[in-house]
Amino acid sequence: MLTALSIRDVVLIDRLDLSFEKGLSVLTGETGAGKSILLDSLGLALGARAESGLVRHGAERAVVTAMFEIAPNHPAHALLSEQGLDDPGGELVLRRTLGADGRSRAYVNDQPASVGLLRQIGETLIEIQGQFEPRGLIDPATHRALLDRYGGLDGEAAVVREAHRAWRKAARATQEAADFADEATRDREFLEHAMEELAQLDPRPGEEEKLSEQRTRLMHSEQLVEALNAASAELTGANNVEDALSAAQRHLSRVADKAGGALNVAVTALERAALETTEAIREIETAGTAIDPEQGGVEAVEERLFTLRAVARKHGVEVDDLAALRLRMGEKLALAQDRSGAVERLKQAEHKARADYLDKAAKLAATRKETAARLDGAVNMELPPLKLDKARFVTSVEAREEADWTADGIDRVAFLISTNPGAPEGPLGKVASGGELSRIMLALKVAAAEPGDVPTLIFDEVDANVGGATADAVGERLARLAGGLQVLVVTHSPQVAARGHDHMRVEKDANGGDDTVTRVNRLSEDERREEVARMLSGAAITEEARAQAARLITEART
Repeated sequence: MLTALSIRDVVLIDRLDLSFEKGLSVLTGETGAGKSILLDSLGLALGARAESGLVRHGAERAVVTAMFEIAPNHPAHALLSEQGLDDPGGELVLRRTLGADGRSRAYVNDQPASVGLLRQIGETLIEIQGQFEPRGLIDPATHRALLDRYGGLDGEAAVVREAHRAWRKAARATQEAADFADEATRDREFLEHAMEELAQLDPRPGEEEKLSEQRTRLMHSEQLVEALNAASAELTGANNVEDALSAAQRHLSRVADKAGGALNVAVTALERAALETTEAIREIETAGTAIDPEQGGVEAVEERLFTLRAVARKHGVEVDDLAALRLRMGEKLALAQDRSGAVERLKQAEHKARADYLDKAAKLAATRKETAARLDGAVNMELPPLKLDKARFVTSVEAREEADWTADGIDRVAFLISTNPGAPEGPLGKVASGGELSRIMLALKVAAAEPGDVPTLIFDEVDANVGGATADAVGERLARLAGGLQVLVVTHSPQVAARGHDHMRVEKDANGGDDTVTRVNRLSEDERREEVARMLSGAAITEEARAQAARLITEART
């Protein structure tokens, strides 16, 4: 909910700090006192269009800060996360600055943000209904959700959304398979040739590196063989190292027990050296066997290596990826050979998913129609007390064409109104006037007993052009609505003002000179009775008006 509003240098307001409470808050004041400026200022903080004319004359810039208390599951948290902005938790601060040159800046929790984000967040925080700025209710996109909440259909709607997701997923799989099969069929001749070439080549992962090493070895075979032979001659020739080490070890072993352990390390070292020498001779022989000094070996390896690289370049892959490419081409060729079967199986799955979605969506549509009839009855019962006795509210639930089916269902939900007998129903925003629209919204909110996702509602002169019992009915419904959320109302009606839990008066002040400013005063109990009396009798407040004001306030609390 809105907890505070700070305004600096907006039109007639030089400096104003307001706090707000839960329940019903009323703002009163004479015409022209500046009540609309308060709403314009709040609109700035909520991302409304900014005009340089809002900046107070002589000031460099206007600044508006709105502070909110939000629940842990409020959608503003997700918006902050999506934008990578810090989320302080239960508090949210929206700030907007507007320069005299028309340039504006937006901030969320003192972090720079776009005006678009400010507007997105603002729409989740406050809903305004008024003579000149109707919001929320006239947008058909909000009607389905309100109807579903009224009927407790959120669970059924979630089932439909999941069925729609499954159907679209199956449809995408069918389309992708069909496209893949078409492409495979077009490329079948190429695939068959490529598969034959790869089958003959039979590439293996890691083969390129092995061939490259083998090629290097074979290219230097003469030098390698010469070195191996020389090493072997040194170890096994006239000065046979292996025999010499063995002989030395035998000589020392014979006398080792007479040396008191002084020769043990030497004997062990000679044994180890003899074993390592034998291993070295064996490895030299093995390496010599593996090296083919004939150039034919190099040519065979090079031919294999160069062929692998040429085929890899042709297909735009690495040599090590040729084996995987062969598998993919085999799958594609198999699909081309079995195109009708594979695609048909996916089509059957898609048709089944579509039928499941349609069945669930049709049931939801039928339930919505039943719910719409109950909602219409409840709203139409609320209209006569609000001086809308000739109006008729209708919730239209119409089937969409298949191309327009969505995750929300196969139907279109719209709230319609007729304000005159015999006249056809039409969209709320086109048929109802500003004052009528505010009262229709009030009736809908009260009838639905569902405040919705937005925690704060603002009504701008919802009681316009009504009085007496009608104004009292408006006030009673506003107070009832304020039992579940925060309601702010700008009113000229004493019956509505008397219902407020909190009362603020907006007035102009000469500020000690020619400079006129708008002030807002929170009224005490005595001041409140005086203000309601003024609203009843005008500038000259009579004792009778004071008594009547006291009765209104007392009756409102009972």
